Parts: sequence; structure tokens; C-alpha cells
Amino acid sequence: MPRGAFIAVEGLDRSGKTTQVTNLETRFQAAGIDVKLLKFPDRTTAIGKMIDAYLRSQSELDDHAIHLLFSANRWELATTIERLLNEGTIVVCDRYAFSGVAFSAAKGLDLDWCRSPDVSLPAPDVTLFLDISPEKARERGGYGEERYEKEELQRKVRTIFSKISGEFSAEKWVTVDAGRSQEDVAADVWSFVEGFAAGVHSPLQRLWTRNENERDSFNT
Repeated sequence: MPRGAFIAVEGLDRSGKTTQVTNLETRFQAAGIDVKLLKFPDRTTAIGKMIDAYLRSQSELDDHAIHLLFSANRWELATTIERLLNEGTIVVCDRYAFSGVAFSAAKGLDLDWCRSPDVSLPAPDVTLFLDISPEKARERGGYGEERYEKEELQRKVRTIFSKISGEFSAEKWVTVDAGRSQEDVAADVWSFVEGFAAGVHSPLQRLWTRNENERDSFNT
């Protein structure tokens, strides 16, 4: 029996991730397919509440410490993700480990160190990167409300995302122009994921480990 597909949606702040993952959830549900939408950070857990306070600039933490908290927040749900996938449920994630790496590395932390805490997490079957310039993102409502929504940092994050994308095959990492209308972006996103509706027959891979579909990123 096929397992459920693991789909991650990444991008800069205000790139439209929340809108697109909600659209995906709705379309899969309309087709009668079991789907679970997860968002990282998950701000409902004990760790997530610490992260939420940090992102809202209500607390201060060392850059290394907050990075490890973000990773721990993902590990909190790793078993749940695997269980859902094995039950045949499609899992759609609004942000995943790639955001953690990109934002921390953009602040000056070592890229390989940033990857290390997330090694062996469940790997997405496909990651959709919603690409938008920081200037375009700034035009959207609510920009600047949280700690990381600063143009200079967002430009650095975009550069790190570009580097990360080179570690994966074209089938595993798909870049979508997110500077267009919501409808045009949604059409592209669906075209890339609709084939996963029937499930996945290959084994679930592990993030940043050597296997036939993923390069050894630590030597990239």
C-alpha cells in the first residue's frame, strides 16, 4: 500500500505560504483525500511558546539557542509526521527544517552546524519554494511585525535558500514564482503536487543523509 506524501512549502516571510498550504489542504479534502496541515514553528507546544515570545521580540535568546529550539520543535512532531504518512495521510508543512537553516545561517551561524540538529528528520517528498523578492514581500500587509521581517535579513535568507536548493534534485525542490497573483501561484503549486494524491510507493527518506535521491549536503 502507498504511504502518504510529505509536502513542504517554504519561502521568505510574506511570500504567501499560509495561503498556498491552506489551498492545498482544501483541494485534497475536496477530493476526499486525508490530509494534515502542520505549521512550523508549532507555537502551541511548550517549546513553541518560547519561540513565539522570541519572534514577537518579547524575549531574547542566543542565536545558537533559538536555532536548537526551532529544531526541537520539529522533532516534537517527527513521530506524528511518520505515523500520519504511514497511515496514508498527506502531510503538508508550512515551513520546515530548511527555514531553520536559512534564517540561522543568514544571521551568521555556520551552515553545516545549522543543518546538524535536523539530520535524520523525515525528509519531504517535495519542497515547494515560493520565491519572492524582499522588496515585493514588503508591499504585502503585516510586513515587519515579527523579528525576522527585515529586508536585509530576508535578502540573506533568500541567498541561503538558493544554496540549499542546489543540494536537491529538481524533483525534490521546486521553485515557484510567488510574485504573481494568488490564483496563478496556486495553479502552479497544484500542478506540482497533484500527482501525490495517489500516494507514494518509495520509502520515506531521512533529511540530510546519504541516499539515492539526495546528495551528501555536508560535502556540497
